[in-house]
Amino acid sequence: MLLFVSQEPQARPGPPPGAAAAGLGPAPGMSVCGEAVGAGSLPSELVVHIFSFLAAPDRLRASAACSHWRECLFYPALWPRLRLSLRVSPAERPRLEFLMRKCGWFVRELRVQFAADNYPTGGGGAAAGEGAAVAGDGEAPPPLSPRWLDLLRTYLELVLCVLSSVRNNRNLQKLSLFGDISILQQHGAISNTYLGKVDPDGKKIKQIQQLFEEILGNSRQLKWLSCGLMLQIVTPTSLSSLSNPIANTMEHLSLLDNHIPGNTTLITAVELERFVNLRSLALDFCDFTAEMARVLADSNHVPLHRLSLLVHSVSIMHKSLDNMPKDENWQALTRNSTNLRVYIMAFDVKSDDMLRILKPSIPLERIHFDSYVTCVSGAVVDLISRQYDKFLTHFILMNDVIDMSAFPDLSDNRNEDPLVLLAWRCTRLSLLAVHGYTVWAHNLIAIARLRGSDLKVLEVTEESIEFDQGELADQDVDPVHNFIEQVSLGLGRPWHAVMDIELLSVFTEPTRHFYREMQSFSEGI
Repeated sequence: MLLFVSQEPQARPGPPPGAAAAGLGPAPGMSVCGEAVGAGSLPSELVVHIFSFLAAPDRLRASAACSHWRECLFYPALWPRLRLSLRVSPAERPRLEFLMRKCGWFVRELRVQFAADNYPTGGGGAAAGEGAAVAGDGEAPPPLSPRWLDLLRTYLELVLCVLSSVRNNRNLQKLSLFGDISILQQHGAISNTYLGKVDPDGKKIKQIQQLFEEILGNSRQLKWLSCGLMLQIVTPTSLSSLSNPIANTMEHLSLLDNHIPGNTTLITAVELERFVNLRSLALDFCDFTAEMARVLADSNHVPLHRLSLLVHSVSIMHKSLDNMPKDENWQALTRNSTNLRVYIMAFDVKSDDMLRILKPSIPLERIHFDSYVTCVSGAVVDLISRQYDKFLTHFILMNDVIDMSAFPDLSDNRNEDPLVLLAWRCTRLSLLAVHGYTVWAHNLIAIARLRGSDLKVLEVTEESIEFDQGELADQDVDPVHNFIEQVSLGLGRPWHAVMDIELLSVFTEPTRHFYREMQSFSEGI
């Protein structure tokens, strides 16, 4: 279990009672007059004050000094924020139970991410859209491997542990839960049959949903609620547990869950009317309707600053795009929210659907394409560069193809490469990442020269880069060395292609990358 804790700069406890103006004086019970004072003799207030100056790892090590220091370790003021990255493993449970028992009742910000070290094989291990074969109507999906069932069982137990520990925490201000979709999905969705094997009669799922609603119902200070790709934790009735005063003061809401069957949505436009103070919102694109855009554009609603939308082929398959906002809805929304910026993540979405989705008036700042079956067309990239040239800062193009010898070429049969035009038109572009699409070396040099040092991040995998035959035929110049040198000169800093794709989460863990980026995008108001 990885533990990340950050302290508020001014949240340190004050000096212990009786401290002199010039420094910390002796507290009652402390031995002075030349006698040595052991660490265990220090008063609790002083130990906590010492801990407040230490980083979390150092604080944990210092607590091993003696039992008295261990008792002071979990003083509430020392743990305002708790950020956990949990492996879905039975070995995590004892440590998690201990930590949540100590901190769950007072922590103000709780972020938990569930993930597995190694995905099981034998029953399939890919997520929807990640190479998994989706069973057709009437077809029985292949059976899960025993390890999959163990993962599901452990996942439910860990979620129950986290939620039960904070159910009565009225100090909670931020709650963020993220479940790795690669673990939890199989052949498009986890069916009730699979869950029935690890959760007979659905008792644990029902208990998880009830605990989540209790947390919302008991909250008195909640400002930030984020739930991403968690297995059936949020239901269409969950938000009704929030009292009107809390809903009225909520600043961030994120509900991303494509496990909901059929065309059911987690929040309606009527429910959204209560969230009048919302400054950032993240939803499945198919749930973000024209009526929702009208609610957010109303003068009674504070201006929306951040909107993150997840477009998934599975959602489009089960839900219609007919209710999505039209261009006039986006115009009305941006009139009320002049500083609104939009972040779109598209999973395996057909180009025809993207051309329908990308309305001209969307203030699109970031877009991330992740494909396994359907590739992005040059027409989509060209549309983005023409419509969002004043807003676009981040552009990620990912194609996780099996055949590494045949990457799609966006510049095929075109006078100008769409990526070069993107770099030319979008003058605010600061991040460009490409994998699984052919990027010609001379075009990459042109991109580097066009954007220069303003392009803070340029990540292109080595296997995506191609050279013209004329460049390779020149015996006087090493084409690879010359290419790297020209790109580096264009950017004004040393540059190399990405040699090991496994080192970059943007390529290997796109869902997790999107959720993490969505969080920081929403916080950066």
